[in-house]
Amino acid sequence: MSKTPLSFYALVVLAGIASSLGGCGTINGYLAAGMSDYMPHWAGGLPTDAPPRPGTAKYDEFMKERERKRMEAAAPKADPDKNSSSSLDPVH
Repeated sequence: MSKTPLSFYALVVLAGIASSLGGCGTINGYLAAGMSDYMPHWAGGLPTDAPPRPGTAKYDEFMKERERKRMEAAAPKADPDKNSSSSLDPVH
C-alpha cells in the first residue's frame, strides 16, 4: 500500500474551497439586486426615501403623484425690492 503525499490532500481541499467560493459569487450576483430592498439603510440597503422600483404598483402611484406635483402652479416668488425690512445693511 502506497502513501499519498499530504500536498495532494491539500490540493483537493483547496480546489473544493475555490469551487464553492466561485459558486457563491454567481449566486450573489443575482441576489444582490433584490436583497438590498430588505436591508436597513445602516447596513448598506436603500435609504428610506428612495423611490420604488420600476414595474411595481407603488412605482406607478409614485410617478402619478410626481407628475401631479410637477403640473401644479408654483408659488409666487417674493420680490426682494418690496421686502427691504432686512436688518442687515448693504456692504459696499
